[in-house]
Amino acid sequence: MLCALAAAVVGPLAGCGEAANNTQPAQGAGQAGEGAEEASEKQEEASEAAKNRELLSLLEAKKREEAAEAAASRTERLAAAKAKKRERTAEKEAKKREAAAVAKAKREEEESKAAAKRQSEAAEKREAEVKRQEAERTARQRSTTTTTTAATPSAGEAQ
Repeated sequence: MLCALAAAVVGPLAGCGEAANNTQPAQGAGQAGEGAEEASEKQEEASEAAKNRELLSLLEAKKREEAAEAAASRTERLAAAKAKKRERTAEKEAKKREAAAVAKAKREEEESKAAAKRQSEAAEKREAEVKRQEAERTARQRSTTTTTTAATPSAGEAQ
């Protein structure tokens, strides 16, 4: 009896007696079936979690790629706008330089015409002065000749 009592209490621990040996494999088989099922569930959950992590990683990578593409597109648009603005500014500056060159050429032409006109007027003045002086000389010579010719007949009358 002692053995039976001991087997009931210590049987599963020590393995004493036939009754203890018969009950353990039946319980072990039930537990092994449950353990295999739990392990299978845990493996499925782990596999599903891994798939979810991979999908999440793919989604995040796609979002990063889209954000990078958007940033690149924005940068391209800004660069194009800056280039267009620089081009317009360069065109305006070119037009200003061209207008300034045209104005300078016109001013130089007017100054040249004015200088030529002044030179022409000065030459005309000199010619007029020379003619006037020649006319005065000619007039003086005539008056001297007239005076000399007029004085000569008077002297003849005196003879």
